[in-house]
Amino acid sequence: MGALDAVAARVAGGATVEFRPSGSSMVPLIRSRQLVTVTPVDPSKLERGDIVLARVAGTVYLHLVSSLDPAKRRVQISNNRGRVNGWTGHDRVFGICVAVDGVPRAGAADKAVKAVKAVNSRSLPGR
Repeated sequence: MGALDAVAARVAGGATVEFRPSGSSMVPLIRSRQLVTVTPVDPSKLERGDIVLARVAGTVYLHLVSSLDPAKRRVQISNNRGRVNGWTGHDRVFGICVAVDGVPRAGAADKAVKAVKAVNSRSLPGR
């Protein structure tokens, strides 16, 4: 089970979650350990460039939507350095990043679905 699985479970359950992901694959959009806010999303509203929390081939990523296939209800997920993680169905796109360090991501809130509660990283297992 990866580090983002617990976050994905919370978001899939309807919660808005704040956490600090680590890694450099999303620089400069997200730097390691910056506070991000992810909320449930309506995948049919996604656009290229949105940052989503999604499961691709068994791994959960906080990465970019790099391509869309509305007919098959799927999106392609990639990091910000050109690596494509793969295609995943709308049912495996859990949330959208609506803010980084408190700064809203343009247009992201319009794609969110109503969250049931806010949860911060201190309430997640292993944090």
